[in-house]
Amino acid sequence: METLAAGISYIDLGFQDTPRIIAAAVLQSPAGVAIVDPGPASTLPTLLGALGRSGIGIDDLTAIVLTHIHLDHAGATGTLVRRNPRLRVYVHERGAPHLVDPTKLLASAGRLYGAEMERLWGEVRPVPAGALAIVAGGDRIEAGGRPLHVAYTPGHASHHVSYFNPETGLAFVGDTAGIKRTARGLVLAPTPPPDIDLEIWETSLARIEAWRPETMLLTHFGPAAPCAAHLNELRVHMALAADLVRASLARDETDEARERWFTEQVRLQLRRRMDEADAHAYEVAGRFDLNWRGLARYLRKKTDSRIVDSR
Repeated sequence: METLAAGISYIDLGFQDTPRIIAAAVLQSPAGVAIVDPGPASTLPTLLGALGRSGIGIDDLTAIVLTHIHLDHAGATGTLVRRNPRLRVYVHERGAPHLVDPTKLLASAGRLYGAEMERLWGEVRPVPAGALAIVAGGDRIEAGGRPLHVAYTPGHASHHVSYFNPETGLAFVGDTAGIKRTARGLVLAPTPPPDIDLEIWETSLARIEAWRPETMLLTHFGPAAPCAAHLNELRVHMALAADLVRASLARDETDEARERWFTEQVRLQLRRRMDEADAHAYEVAGRFDLNWRGLARYLRKKTDSRIVDSR
């Protein structure tokens, strides 16, 4: 485990045998141990192994704190609660029903990942409704003996929240602050369908900035600071990605060809900044074809709404 502050650390879950893809945060104190975004069930052995080496057993866990319910963040939750029924699971009110009954969540993910579902995410078990503690934004909770302020931060997902610990200046931001794997890497926005909304996302970034965090913990991957510079770089690259998708939609070809063109453009940008292995790892963290689909869906909805409004 890598230390962020006294009693707060994070674990590299080694997703798909690739380092620096998914980070799970650990908050511990005499009051208990909380995990922020435990990751998918496919990496559960790595999570439990790292905890065990630090003297933490599954029965020591008291809370799971979810930024959102996507499988790379929350997929292991049901399994953990089954093994330790005392766990409390903090989740946004919009995500809660899909933890209790993940049928629609799995169907949506299945449309994106197809036959790769089991290999990528492992088994996704339901979470008993009685284990859930619902948050909405504007709340204050305590997990792992730490006070956490909750902000509603959609844009990537309609059920996304972020958490801030004022004692340490740490913000746990899930996917809202983007992907940045290395100090010299780009800050890219993960934009898979179906919930992408760039205007709402900007409001969420402002909510995070209002905390004035000293460091943000990115699920993909690790601590990021200074925060203002990081978020501004995210804004720039989010706008560039949207412009690339607009350009692809203007091309006289199929969506499959547009998606391939966009993917290659992003790959070229990354290869100018890093070696092939690091560039490929960004695709493991957030597939570029899915980023195209999310942004294309968002831009087309905006265009359709403008047409309706002009009538």
